[in-house]
Amino acid sequence: MPFGQVIVGPPGSGKTTYCWGAYQYLTAIGRKVAIVNLDPANENIPYPCAINIFDLITLEDTMNELSLGPNGGIMFCIEYLLKNMDWLTDKLKELGDDYYILFDFPGQVELFTHHSAVKDLLQALEKADYRLVAVNMVDAHYCTDPAKYISVLILALKMMIQLELPHVNVLSKVDLIESYGKLRFNLQYYTDVMDLSYLLESLNEDPFGSKYKKLNEALCELIQDFSLVGFYTLCVEDKDSMTKLQQVIDKAGGFIFGGLTEGNESIMLTAMKAGYHEDVSDVQERWMIEDEYNDL
Repeated sequence: MPFGQVIVGPPGSGKTTYCWGAYQYLTAIGRKVAIVNLDPANENIPYPCAINIFDLITLEDTMNELSLGPNGGIMFCIEYLLKNMDWLTDKLKELGDDYYILFDFPGQVELFTHHSAVKDLLQALEKADYRLVAVNMVDAHYCTDPAKYISVLILALKMMIQLELPHVNVLSKVDLIESYGKLRFNLQYYTDVMDLSYLLESLNEDPFGSKYKKLNEALCELIQDFSLVGFYTLCVEDKDSMTKLQQVIDKAGGFIFGGLTEGNESIMLTAMKAGYHEDVSDVQERWMIEDEYNDL
């Protein structure tokens, strides 16, 4: 049974860099890895690309022929890929079932929050016996801004509900987390998504944010009512960081258990309960400025 990671996340979150780093890491530990580029705007690909959507359709041609902008063009390309799903499945069959696949998707978040094309595409892959894990990359520096942090929590929650896959949220570029500002609380607060009322205090102090006090409270309550979102951390160039993340992804997708057989439902339940808890004290000590943080 072929396994794969579905790499999603906003533009600039490090998806392509992660694919290249994960390819090098997984290859080094003995896995046969193939990367599938499904981003029709990704012209500067640093990694060896086994399958490239550019061979089917390009964003530039789409924009020129249909007079579309970049976002509309990318959405059309993904819809076109879905209509020509045989092209992708045939390419994957040529690789064989022993490859571990990394699917590098575009950064238009509407594709993963409410548009159905990606969801339908992933369901088609699952019907072809691919076992997939969604890996949502989020730039860690969003934690330094309460409003941005809450927005990425909502985005992650919507992706989890929309894609209906085992899901791992990742704070990427954790080694640069404080390059844009200081965290109000220690890193564990942000990875475990603790009591968001503490961030509401900061939002309500801001003249602009205070105008939407009730809306802010409702959004935070929504996130905590679902209680689904949490984060793991990643510095893509650090071997230990990459190792820990791949172990989490393997567990979420059931890769560590091998193929499932009839009556093996308990194994899948175990795999789905990867949970969100990572002791990030060593991460904070290594990459964050030595200073005191507010304790909860």
